[in-house]
Amino acid sequence: MTRSTMAEQPAPTPSETRGDGALTIIEHLKELRYRVMMSSIGVVIGLVISAIFADDFLQLLIDPAEKEHPGLRLQFIEPFENFVTYFRVALLGGLVVGMPVIVYHGLRFVTPALHASERMWLYGTVVGSTALFLGGVAFAYFVALPPALNFLLNFNNDLAEPNIRIGSYVDFVTRLLFWTGVSFQTPLIVMFFARIGLVSASQLLRWWRLAFVAAFVVAAIVTPSIDPVTQSLVAGPIIVLYFFGIVLAVIVQPRRPPKQ
Repeated sequence: MTRSTMAEQPAPTPSETRGDGALTIIEHLKELRYRVMMSSIGVVIGLVISAIFADDFLQLLIDPAEKEHPGLRLQFIEPFENFVTYFRVALLGGLVVGMPVIVYHGLRFVTPALHASERMWLYGTVVGSTALFLGGVAFAYFVALPPALNFLLNFNNDLAEPNIRIGSYVDFVTRLLFWTGVSFQTPLIVMFFARIGLVSASQLLRWWRLAFVAAFVVAAIVTPSIDPVTQSLVAGPIIVLYFFGIVLAVIVQPRRPPKQ
């Protein structure tokens, strides 16, 4: 009877075997190498695709400056500056195009060791993080960048006309887009701290004054111009996202057992 029962038990799936820690260190390293290799291939393919459209991407970055200061003509003063800038834009585009492949293989390496509920949280967090980052980049490009460029390119033009290196300009714009996208991760950071019990929703609500100050400090660091209008445009959404993070904290924070 015991033999029959044991014979009827299904064999564990690869995910279950991995979750039990059946793989050796060498096998884990081999799988990690495979995931890294596939992610690298995804980035290379994305790099090739983005290199074809790098001119379009570069023009997309330059358009806001040309709209705010008609007749602006960027320049390069070093032999390789134009080429390096072109390659940098192509590489950034390759990372963006290859990001789904990187996220997929990263999750494939991690999720078999997690419980089903933890996997759902992980997938939801990745989707939310990607959406928030892209939303931050779009906000920086369409809302924050134009007034910042208007202030910087048209300030005191009676004395000097802007004559900007293309490498400096692209570095300036991509930094603004990237760090604004990172700052839009605020609700997920707040939710994570609440989830692990480091803070509570009530504490976060009491810290709203500090959150306001921190939002403007972050905006001052992220935005390229010193005018208060541009900084307020960036700080405002961060404050809103902070309070949205409090709502998420209420949902995910550990429930305390009722007092006896």
